[in-house]
Amino acid sequence: MLDVYESLASRGLVPLGEEEAARRLEAEGPNLIPSAERRTSPRIVLDILREPMFLLLVGAGSIYLVLGDLREALVLLSFVVLVMGLTFVQERRTEKALEALRNLSSPRALVIRDGRKRRVAGVEVVRGDVLLLSEGDRVPADAVVVDCSNLAVDESLLTGESVPVRKLPCEGRLEMGTPGEEGQSSVFAGTLVVSGRGVAVVQATGSDTEMGKIGRSLREISPRLTPIQRETRGMVVRLALLGAATCLLVFVAYGLTRENWLQGLLVGIALAMALLPEEFPVVLTVFLTLGAWRMSRHRILTRRIPAVEALGSTTVLCVDKTGTLTENRMTVSRLAVEGEVIRMEDIPEGILPERFHELLEFGVLASQKDPFDPVEVAIAGLGDAALEGTEHLHFDWILEKEYPLSPELMAISHVWRSPDGQRYVIAAKGAPEAIMDLCHLSPEEKAVVQAVVEELSAEGLRLLGVARADFRMGELPRDQHDFDFQFLGLVGLEDPLRPLVAESVAECREAGVRVLMITGDHPGTALRVAEKAGIVHEGETITGPELEAMGEEELHRSVGSVNVFSRMVPQQKLRLVRTLQERGEVVAMTGDGVNDAPALKAADIGVAMGGRGADVARESADLVLLDDDFPSLVWAVRSGRRIYENLKKAFSYIIAVHVPIAGMTILPVFFRLPLVLSPIHIAFLEILIDPSCSLVYEAEPEEEGIMRRPPRPRTERLFSRRNLAFGFLQGLTALAVVFAVFLIAYLRGMEEKEVRALTFSSLVVTNVALLLANRSWEKMVWQLRGRNNPVARWIVPGALFLLALVLYVPPLRRLFDFTPLHPMDLAICMGAGMASVAWFEAFKATRRWRAATRKGAASG
Repeated sequence: MLDVYESLASRGLVPLGEEEAARRLEAEGPNLIPSAERRTSPRIVLDILREPMFLLLVGAGSIYLVLGDLREALVLLSFVVLVMGLTFVQERRTEKALEALRNLSSPRALVIRDGRKRRVAGVEVVRGDVLLLSEGDRVPADAVVVDCSNLAVDESLLTGESVPVRKLPCEGRLEMGTPGEEGQSSVFAGTLVVSGRGVAVVQATGSDTEMGKIGRSLREISPRLTPIQRETRGMVVRLALLGAATCLLVFVAYGLTRENWLQGLLVGIALAMALLPEEFPVVLTVFLTLGAWRMSRHRILTRRIPAVEALGSTTVLCVDKTGTLTENRMTVSRLAVEGEVIRMEDIPEGILPERFHELLEFGVLASQKDPFDPVEVAIAGLGDAALEGTEHLHFDWILEKEYPLSPELMAISHVWRSPDGQRYVIAAKGAPEAIMDLCHLSPEEKAVVQAVVEELSAEGLRLLGVARADFRMGELPRDQHDFDFQFLGLVGLEDPLRPLVAESVAECREAGVRVLMITGDHPGTALRVAEKAGIVHEGETITGPELEAMGEEELHRSVGSVNVFSRMVPQQKLRLVRTLQERGEVVAMTGDGVNDAPALKAADIGVAMGGRGADVARESADLVLLDDDFPSLVWAVRSGRRIYENLKKAFSYIIAVHVPIAGMTILPVFFRLPLVLSPIHIAFLEILIDPSCSLVYEAEPEEEGIMRRPPRPRTERLFSRRNLAFGFLQGLTALAVVFAVFLIAYLRGMEEKEVRALTFSSLVVTNVALLLANRSWEKMVWQLRGRNNPVARWIVPGALFLLALVLYVPPLRRLFDFTPLHPMDLAICMGAGMASVAWFEAFKATRRWRAATRKGAASG
């Protein structure tokens, strides 16, 4: 590379002065990429407080407080504080982790101002600044290269293409090109210099850069509420209105029939406490918050809590290739010498055959001694491993001269001085066509090499030709063509698949989740990786330009059968995601680059890679995989399914357990029988119900075969007729049993206190029975003894212990207006509990028998 100042002077370019740079910084603003607003602690608290479900909880507690029910008010409000605390801690921890990821590196830039080289913060770079780029630098702004030597840039954050792009000096006007184009002169903010050096003039900063334009587009995309959020909110409102109407009706009926309006008000309050649907928002919030906590233990950050459950309904998983399916690093996959091709994975114990040693030796010599370019790192790494202990490694040789790439010849040569000082040894590598040209191969020789090139290119490999030459000591020629090169062979490189990716894709297929690859990479490379991952088998691909030319109807048809989309740019990815959503799919999108950010935000669930991902991608996502472990995403899908199934059980239990409580409050009013339940009794039952329906079912392990079922339909409702029927039928059965116990005890002439104690105890035992029966809708209660649920092991004995306290501790017994129960009374309560769930257990047993019969018939 020429002297920097001479290079600039030859182009008529004058570096900015400090005053002019300061003026432009003031006028055009700092060089900052638009990103999501930072969520401070007060902002997180405000977001939690504005959540309608939390507002309902606080409102319910306040109503209890106004009505004078201090115990229930304090319990409910304490639970609100606890859940809010869990949510705040989880979201604050997520934001801190993301902040740490942002601060892993603070990009700085080397510029020329007032004729001197100066290192400045990246945010201070302005339009017109002269940048000095070298290996390992992060490009701070969009710029045009005016001089360079072997400059290559990794633009995968913008394009998804893992292979570095070679840059050449601009010969005409300073105009920006398109990311990913080989041999152009533009470099882009956020990309990484992997080899060489360069001088570039800044053309755009901040939001005017390619990365900034993507950041601006994110603001136009609004995240959507998940279906379960909308459904739960609607159900809470409907139940609240129904409860209010029922309470008013009971209050009026009691006052008219018994002419005791004050007692009627107390009955109405008790019924309101029985019907107020505060458990629904509590359960949903606890499930999602603890689900996010469990995911954090698997190195998955949850930025949008509702995404925890939404993962379970995913029908299409859109994955980026580079850095998601693959490791985003190059490895040598093939070596070819004189038509013979060797696969590196087939080499026993890494012992490279002797005839391939010279090819690898000169591939290493044609690379930097301490390489940064991923291609050279791969070649050097293989050389160190395969040539160790041989005469083919030359740590003591001296590099005399480099011949850089040029527009006319896409090859580089390194001239080494041999230890004996008698000659030069030249190593060259580059595009196969360029190396064949350097070696002046005959047409027949070229045909042999070209056949191998076409064979390996079809496998999606990046190919380099390698050659060697010897030259006498003395003045070296100006041009590489003046050496007498000998063609040594070809080196094939690839970005390897991540471990366990193929197994994870297979598990997704078994679970009915379709996996699509959306990448900016070459179609051949994309198809080969997709085939290795098991996404396609001899499939086809749609390229970005082809997608751009399609009409909406044609695109809708194509996305139903094509699983690989290549050469995609951000807006095309976004269009594809929206098309899938229009087809009724629930789309999860993974990615790590800036080019993935709009699609990540538009998808139903956006999943960013935290280790290698860009800030704007992480901030656009609902989930962040901190260790970039693709199989973790499959675990998250499994977890989402478990959460949804357990939510159905919890909500069914809530409905079931409230029916007998409400019924035993209403029926005595209309049948002019003694009142059994007062507010304190219902408050006690609610204290049992709240932890049962939230903590027990949240901790319940998944059912067998949960990942062998298709995703639930997008139209399936959490409060479907089937789920509601399960709950109401269980509740009506429990009500019939408890009311029968009450009626028999009353008709037998028992004292009112004993009737109340017997009925209340039957309610508690029935509650426990419903809790146990709903832990599984497939297995019977006795089959759950070995299932690991530590919460259930504490809740059930705890509920019975509290019942014993109120029955046999005199102060508590007087507070509840009970008398002690005899052993026969307790046996009746136990029988009532078993009778209330007997039909449900029989139903599960019948269904299991039918399933086993069908399976046996199919196998026979």
